[in-house]
Amino acid sequence: MEFVKKNKAFCLFAFLAFLIILTAVFAPVVTGGVSPTDAELRNALQPPSAAHPFGTDKLGRDVFARVIFGARSSLISTFAVVGIIFVLGSLLGVLAGYFGGWVDTIIMRIADMMVAFPGMVFAIAVAGILGASVKNAVIAVALVSWTKYARLARSLVLKIKNRDFVAAAIVTGSRTPYILSRYMLPNVIPTLVITAATDIGGMMLELAGLSFLGFGAKPPTPEWGLMMNEGRQFIQNAPWMMFFPGLAVFIVVVVFNLLGDALRDVLDPREE
Repeated sequence: MEFVKKNKAFCLFAFLAFLIILTAVFAPVVTGGVSPTDAELRNALQPPSAAHPFGTDKLGRDVFARVIFGARSSLISTFAVVGIIFVLGSLLGVLAGYFGGWVDTIIMRIADMMVAFPGMVFAIAVAGILGASVKNAVIAVALVSWTKYARLARSLVLKIKNRDFVAAAIVTGSRTPYILSRYMLPNVIPTLVITAATDIGGMMLELAGLSFLGFGAKPPTPEWGLMMNEGRQFIQNAPWMMFFPGLAVFIVVVVFNLLGDALRDVLDPREE
């Protein structure tokens, strides 16, 4: 209870994020067994009603079911991107900072090349080459996003690798893998976890943007960006086709962004 009283904002947004994840996991229960892909053309473009709370799309599919099931694909792909860039960027950054020399030069020059291109433009190019799919969208976004973690991990390692406790470990014969796992990673992980938490919302927006542009999920996959793209041409006659997926993206991004900010207040080393 003491932790809850001290970190009310974190507990609130963690609870809301847990509810969002729970909704995605139990999507069939939330939707009452309604399929997000079953089309009934006779029900096409029906406005919100008791039978269809969010209305139906151009093929008569229930928009509410598609929004709820869309949370699955959106959250899974977002967490996959964040996990990949967290692990890859952290590992490369720690290696670059600890070993220095040619290892540092190669990794950082690759990172510089990635940063030289506008992130979204490069992601669109990669996704266009690989082909439209959720998997390729994840790869495209991960390729342009790992550099921040590598640079951050490298800077943190450079701050601690010349400290006395690291020198003492080297003198006493500790091997490099032990030093990296025992001294380097524990000192960089908290800051990188905070960064990853604050990036969830941004990564979700990028993936939704790729799907909206046609470089991500493919029909009939229920994915929020794709749903907004499908509803774009019906914005005047059936605005609910864009409104509800857009509202879902807005709510989830805001919750995870605020959760990241609250987590930073909890884990920030400067507070200790």
